[in-house]
Amino acid sequence: MKKFWLIPVMAFMTYTAAGSAMAQAQSPDALVKQTVTDVMAAAKSDPNIQKGDLNSITRLVEQKIMPHADFAKTTQLATGAAWRTATPEQKKQLTEQFKTLLLRTYAGAIAQIRDQQVNYKPFRGQPNDTDAVVYTDVVNNGQPIELDYRLYKTASGEWKLYDLNVLGAWLIQTYRNQFAEKVNQSGVDGLIQFLTQRNQQLAGGK
Repeated sequence: MKKFWLIPVMAFMTYTAAGSAMAQAQSPDALVKQTVTDVMAAAKSDPNIQKGDLNSITRLVEQKIMPHADFAKTTQLATGAAWRTATPEQKKQLTEQFKTLLLRTYAGAIAQIRDQQVNYKPFRGQPNDTDAVVYTDVVNNGQPIELDYRLYKTASGEWKLYDLNVLGAWLIQTYRNQFAEKVNQSGVDGLIQFLTQRNQQLAGGK
């Protein structure tokens, strides 16, 4: 599958830190729309990102992602039942390796930001909701790609991204099936080893 549809994904995740306080006051759809718009514009203006420099992309993501996405929650849900029996150290390693995997796999999407158009569908959430989905599609060369964002509201009132739907496939469910297979074969340590090896392969250009 082509990776251009992940451009708004990474744009959302790399929203500027200045928006962190604003996130608490914004509705999920307004937050997604503003962050995607602002960061796509910022990425287009960075020549190093346009060249696909992994260090620049990594630095951008590492500096901006943590206030706006909950990788621990994403990893927990993707790992499934095995998360409950994992040690704190295993949970830490799983979260870090999964985050690295997503970054290395999709870093090229940021470098591809050009003139893609994002269409935002009517938001049907309610004021008292604590979980919400923002429905969009990305138009690239005239082809619309379904891309939806799932967020939850923290105790402090901030919305955080934790799952994505691309063409009907939710990220957590997709990885949960793969992770369950690895855990069944060789336990949580085997899953950590698999993720670590895959990240090494990606770092080597494989």
